[in-house]
Amino acid sequence: MYTLGINAAFHDSAACLVKDGQLIAAAEDERFTHIKHGKRPIPFSAYELPYHAIDYCLKTANIHLSDVDHISYSFDPFILLPKEDAEKSLIDIPLRQPSQFVPEKWVSPWDPLFLSAIINAPGQLVDGYPHHLQQRFRGARFENDQWHFVEHHLCHAASAFLPSPYHEAAVLTIDGRGEKATTTFSMGKDNDLQRISQVNMPHSLGLLYEKITTHLGFLHSSDEYKVMALASYGKPVFVNAFRSMISMLDNGQYAIDDALMVEMLGPARKKGDDFTAHHFNIAHSLQAVLQESVLQLADWLYKETHAENLCFAGGVALNCVLNAKIRDAGIFRNIWVQPASGDAGTALGAAMWTDAKERGSQEKTFRMDHAYWGPEYGDEEIKAFLDWTKTPYKKLDNVAEETAALLAEDKIIGWYQGRMEFGPRALGSRSILASPISANMQARLNEVKDREDFRPVAPVVLEEAAGEWFEDAQFSPFMLFVYNVKEDKKDKIPAVTHVDGTARIQTINRDQHSRYYDLLQAFYKKTGVPVLINTSFNTLGKPIVCTPRDAVECFWSSPFDALVISSFLIEK
Repeated sequence: MYTLGINAAFHDSAACLVKDGQLIAAAEDERFTHIKHGKRPIPFSAYELPYHAIDYCLKTANIHLSDVDHISYSFDPFILLPKEDAEKSLIDIPLRQPSQFVPEKWVSPWDPLFLSAIINAPGQLVDGYPHHLQQRFRGARFENDQWHFVEHHLCHAASAFLPSPYHEAAVLTIDGRGEKATTTFSMGKDNDLQRISQVNMPHSLGLLYEKITTHLGFLHSSDEYKVMALASYGKPVFVNAFRSMISMLDNGQYAIDDALMVEMLGPARKKGDDFTAHHFNIAHSLQAVLQESVLQLADWLYKETHAENLCFAGGVALNCVLNAKIRDAGIFRNIWVQPASGDAGTALGAAMWTDAKERGSQEKTFRMDHAYWGPEYGDEEIKAFLDWTKTPYKKLDNVAEETAALLAEDKIIGWYQGRMEFGPRALGSRSILASPISANMQARLNEVKDREDFRPVAPVVLEEAAGEWFEDAQFSPFMLFVYNVKEDKKDKIPAVTHVDGTARIQTINRDQHSRYYDLLQAFYKKTGVPVLINTSFNTLGKPIVCTPRDAVECFWSSPFDALVISSFLIEK
């Protein structure tokens, strides 16, 4: 049985394909369209489906859309649609946004447009596809019982629990918003989830973080990770201001009142303005209070469930500093975070949930040990492309050894190997790699990628050596937790040691990605350092590269030194 999962309601449009409980393929649409996050999360974009990601998933399984048994969409519009409108199949859509009046049954005057686009997604899927993708879409039709609208936060929860290593776990989801929920608490057992409680709109820790992202001059629903990085440079000057905005209750509920935000924090920073200590302090205070608040929620969830394990998803779960605080608090014995915790991951959750329910399966059979679920291109295909474009290249006899030699010379390398990662992190398939030994490498990489100076770069480390270089380092394949760099190692890897002494690590073993692992081993033998800098293979405002063409174009239009693409080396 094939189940196709789709996320398209807000942003990070994505698709994934599950066959009888096993994940076959997963990818974000941005990688194919070159539009960061696929689209902006506005009502007018809800009709845009991730056709390119869907086409990739179908191609991987060598099937047509009509071969799919079930389609699962990670948003349920009928939760918001008034019963009388659903019964009439009629909804009023304004021509212009009213200046004052919003009907009581809507949060926004554009909700009718938003919901109408989602309800009509089944028809849009079978007749709105791009012309050049028609091979796998043309002629498909579906019965009503084959299409499933699944509640957004249930999809987040399913993406966290069902692929996790646990058969029983508490599940926490926190993001900007779903239909109504912004935070949910559940208990997972085998292939089932039971909702314990939830926090509803307008109270949202995720939306508060988004608003501060905008206040600091960044793009909301996109640049929240920059606020997290900025926080390390500040002091807790505004913690009381943020605490006054968030009212934490004893029953897992909270309320947010940010009406006086500007009065408390001062005027917003404009994009392009210099960063000052004031901005650092806002970011630091926000991060600190977010951590306090989520720890209280996690503690409440533990007291309700007494579970040993916690699964975590939603956009807030991409905050690796927060994740480390939850880990170190010891509330739960174990924590597993979905690597595609943002909205892209809801495509996976929707598909896995529907697959389990439709097959009536209670047994968990899939464990997500890696994130390499995207497209792959072999040597023959890459060589043909390089020859056709008259790109000069060298065939490498020993990819790991020869690439390690370049990295030991402080060269910055584009690294393109195997299946593309699913989720926002580059994890060694579509990465830019460099040596962490020179202190100036962080600044060099930020200049290469045209990034802000305060942005840290992250390390990948051999799994078996992680504990020797980072305090209490554990299995961490998805770059979702920070660890303290050991004192006696800070001067050996200064480029990846953040201003607060931490690093967001990725551990790697041979089973996950053999060529990536062999490269780390070769670099270790040459330098005595089992660590490399790993940052995403993209430049400012662009998604991570997907195809060989993307990789070659990014390489030639960016100031890094070499591209190792499968078994081929291209140098400037």
